[in-house]
Amino acid sequence: MKKSSWLEEFDVVDLSPKVDTHESDYEVFEDKKLLDNFRNSIIQELIDSNISDNSNLSQYINEEIDRITDGYDLSGQERNYLLNLIENEVNGYGPITELLDDKNVTEIMINGPDEIYIEVDGVLSRDKSVSFINADHIIRTVQRIIQPLGRTIDSASPMVDSRLPDGSRINAIIPPLSVKGPVVTIRKFKDDIDNIDSLIGNGTLTPYMARFLDACVDARLNILVCGGTGSGKTTLLNVLSNFIGNEERIITIEDAVELRLKQDHVISLETKSTNYDQEGEVTIRDLVRNSLRMRPDRIIVGEVRGKEAFDMLQAMNTGHDGSLTTLHANGCRDALNRLETMILMGELELPIKAIRGYIESAIDIVISVERLSDGKRKVTSISEIVGFDGENIQLKEIFGFIKHGLTESKEVNGEFILYDYVPEVYEKIKSRGINTIDDMFVKEEKKKKSSVKKTTKKTKK
Repeated sequence: MKKSSWLEEFDVVDLSPKVDTHESDYEVFEDKKLLDNFRNSIIQELIDSNISDNSNLSQYINEEIDRITDGYDLSGQERNYLLNLIENEVNGYGPITELLDDKNVTEIMINGPDEIYIEVDGVLSRDKSVSFINADHIIRTVQRIIQPLGRTIDSASPMVDSRLPDGSRINAIIPPLSVKGPVVTIRKFKDDIDNIDSLIGNGTLTPYMARFLDACVDARLNILVCGGTGSGKTTLLNVLSNFIGNEERIITIEDAVELRLKQDHVISLETKSTNYDQEGEVTIRDLVRNSLRMRPDRIIVGEVRGKEAFDMLQAMNTGHDGSLTTLHANGCRDALNRLETMILMGELELPIKAIRGYIESAIDIVISVERLSDGKRKVTSISEIVGFDGENIQLKEIFGFIKHGLTESKEVNGEFILYDYVPEVYEKIKSRGINTIDDMFVKEEKKKKSSVKKTTKKTKK
């Protein structure tokens, strides 16, 4: 009798030394069809067989390889390659195991059994060194990843948004929702990008911008990070959260836990999807509301995308200052417009003016992150909300990134700028006893005071 999944049957350690599987299937096996036949046959045997003693699994796999490849003149390299593929099925995550282990790969996109794309240093390319047997093989691999977290994917629940043990995020969608077959997207997070120095080093922002954001978080300003898909919103949010003091109680709320905070007092909450009876769903909104009863010093919401936007603003307006969150938007102004729309989705009987006034009083800083055409990620704008004129929310840019075109190597040519302007939040920062950014604005503040004095003298005359 066939098992539902042979992955459920085994829990073993490494079987043999790894070989370099980044060498293309076509280079190791000129006959790709033959390779797939070998792999399919061996995996099916593992599914059908019941091995009670895991210590014999390595021997069993080697015997199966010898049996199924009997009569074929395989080289040592070909046999080791085949053995490594099977080992990855047992110990890892199938064909994508090496890609997940490769720190240079930041995104893995599976569009079909032999259509896999990866992102390295912001550049997207097709990886022909990896392939699955068929669509079922892809689904089995996804199930292997999400099963420990209590998630499932099948025809009744054809979408899943979950995570890997290292915090990487996986999204999968299968038929009938996906017409061409299972589609899987895995977004990895580089271990070396976990502090502000790493962002400065790769040119995402400047030291001045870093110090300013540090002061904003320290002064408990409410911050909204916006940007497109893959722009680095969550990475920046994670770095900003590192500025929070270790003595504070922090509650994080996410669909799939991605934030990796280093403080001691961190409570991580994660949403829950419906079960087979379409019951038991717990949304971001539910968790935001519950977090208010958990005595938080800071609330960090991984991403607002719906009705929970109003609850988040409510938290910011009722003493939970210093909150952080992200949303999808192309810029700071678009982020505020989208926030309005999400609040309206909550079917609240509130006029637009009241909603805009609520946003203006809740949020202090809006940060825009962008993935440029050369694949590099930049903080393209840091703006503050300076008021509400009765019709529109007033935004003013403090830092910006100006694009001048492309270099000969197709890299974006641009520069970061600090505008000649004293932000209104500077007074809030100073009132908290924080003087780490005085050198940025003290000259402009003197100019401003001098201008006020001159205006006063003219008025007296």
